[in-house]
Amino acid sequence: MRTLMSKNFLNRRCFVTSVTLTLAFGSANLGWGATSKDAELLVGRVVSEINTIISSGSSEPVMLRKFEDIFKAHADVKTIARYALGNDARNMTQAEIDDFTEIYSVYVSHKYGRRFREFIGGKIEVQKSRPIKSFFEVETLADIKGWEPFTVSFLVSNRSGKLLFFNIFIEGINMLLSERTEIGAMLDKRRGDVKKVMEDLENAS
Repeated sequence: MRTLMSKNFLNRRCFVTSVTLTLAFGSANLGWGATSKDAELLVGRVVSEINTIISSGSSEPVMLRKFEDIFKAHADVKTIARYALGNDARNMTQAEIDDFTEIYSVYVSHKYGRRFREFIGGKIEVQKSRPIKSFFEVETLADIKGWEPFTVSFLVSNRSGKLLFFNIFIEGINMLLSERTEIGAMLDKRRGDVKKVMEDLENAS
């Protein structure tokens, strides 16, 4: 049996506690009455769309465009992009942040779209959910032929005014923190030049 880690699904392992994420999303308010069931329904739609894409037999470019649509419709891309920038965002204008977010949303959706393509021949199903203060965690199980079943968890919040997922965990690997590490390294390499980083992201997409 191969495990997800043996497929090098993500480049680095980043562990995080719920305390860390609560600090990051502490200002979120689920006051409009969102429930764990609402979060499950959202993630159910996401995994249903993923399952449809990976079983479609489409070419990689077509699949990646569809994964891009999933991120645009169901992910809090503004929050994900802002978190990936970290403290560097403080030195950016709003226009620069908006431009980065647009380019980054394509990059990150293609990046994870390529990795979800490795799930071809399998399926993902929602298992359970639970509230964690200012957000919900929805746990799914990925059952891929030739691999041991593994957990994929989505963190969901209505911080943006709409219920969206803002993070994904695969066997303890945290997308949000991994992206911050990667974008931070790219900014360091480019000596903080965000425009050059955006060019790098466009070329990598």
